Amino acid sequence: MTDPVLRAEHLDVVRSGRLLLDDVSLEVHPGEHWALLGPNGAGKSTLMAMLGAREHPTRGTVDVLGRRIGRVDMRELRMHIGHVDPRWRIDVPLTAHEVVLTGLTNTPELDRRHRYDDAEHDRADALLALLGMSDRRDSVWTVMSQGERGRTLIARALMPTPALLLLDEPATGLDLAAREKLLAGIDQLRSDVTDLATVLVTHHLEDLPASTTHAMLLRDGVVVATGPVDDVLTSTTISKCFDHPVTVTRNAGRWSAVSDAG
Repeated sequence: MTDPVLRAEHLDVVRSGRLLLDDVSLEVHPGEHWALLGPNGAGKSTLMAMLGAREHPTRGTVDVLGRRIGRVDMRELRMHIGHVDPRWRIDVPLTAHEVVLTGLTNTPELDRRHRYDDAEHDRADALLALLGMSDRRDSVWTVMSQGERGRTLIARALMPTPALLLLDEPATGLDLAAREKLLAGIDQLRSDVTDLATVLVTHHLEDLPASTTHAMLLRDGVVVATGPVDDVLTSTTISKCFDHPVTVTRNAGRWSAVSDAG
């Protein structure tokens, strides 16, 4: 067994007197692709903030890429974590290629102090190709569709060659075709970069790529189930997590849930 990319042990998070996470533990190894699911207010965003070295837990420990939160420079550590948030704001008219390049410096626009060399330009193009965006290389952000922006942001997050990629509801706001293209791109990425570890947050089973290997279900800050995906994404566990009776099925690698309520 390889050393974990992420290890969170017995996390409690208290904010304004409210317990947001209650004894949550998670361990992610290279090549594992985790889904983090739960209803609104379950604690998913809070946990992602810990995993992404953006906040400290009240109790417990978080080790990211072998470094413990609270004992390292969190800004420097975040440079080694790929983070995809579809709500990321870009206020300048950058092309898709230029947006990907900003991932090197983790800035919202090109860093004029950084001289982007040929190898970096080539890597940006290769990542766009991997996500099926070569023909949109020179498209300006402001006229790109939400799906094209999502795939561009994944390429951006991969520019510094992170060992860990966090995807925060990447399918938010996408129509059916755009979602399928995005998920296909994530599956291809995971196939090509075999040691990459990922954690993807969503409310919806239908938004999970077929390459998902593990899952954690949260409700009210408490772990409902965690482990290999086929053990966790069941009718029983999903019904318990969302407090609603559903039947979960998997077809061609993808999941769906249908209400059992009359």
